[in-house]
Amino acid sequence: MLDRLRRTWRLACGDAAEPTAVVIDSRSCRSDPSCFGRGFDGGKKINGGKVHLGVDKYGIPLAIDVSPANVHDTKGIIPVLRELSSKGFRGSALGDLGYRDKRLAKAGRELGVTIKAVARGRDGVFIPTGICWVVERSFAWIANYRRLNTIFERTEEHLVAFIEIAFVSILSRRLRRLVIEGGSA
Repeated sequence: MLDRLRRTWRLACGDAAEPTAVVIDSRSCRSDPSCFGRGFDGGKKINGGKVHLGVDKYGIPLAIDVSPANVHDTKGIIPVLRELSSKGFRGSALGDLGYRDKRLAKAGRELGVTIKAVARGRDGVFIPTGICWVVERSFAWIANYRRLNTIFERTEEHLVAFIEIAFVSILSRRLRRLVIEGGSA
């Protein structure tokens, strides 16, 4: 359902149904001790899980995966790249400098996805560059859903389903507003 709504939104905005580039990133979240898998993210000092997203220029996910928080971004994003590849995506995946890795680039090439690491700040200050901010906005959108701020799900599939439900809700509201106003996106 999410894919159908994403295509409808992209067509309403005057774009092709399928994107030629995606933006990738991950976010660590606290989790309940009973959830599917926990790990300690040493960089963020969070004990929990990590959500990996691949989004289009509108911030709508094409691929979602979750892992324990101690999984490095370069390893955790590979299932997202596999999902993108299985949906027929061939193009560029833009990410921060954390995705600058030879093994990840090789895995991406094998799947038909070109990984491009983009610098997004200087001297420890976050500066959104180009289109890379859209994935951060997507994480902010799902932070509005209280259920997704702390992971309570016992399986990874349930967490992915809740994230998809959140984006279905977001897109449904956008499309409804578009129909009511009768304008273009």
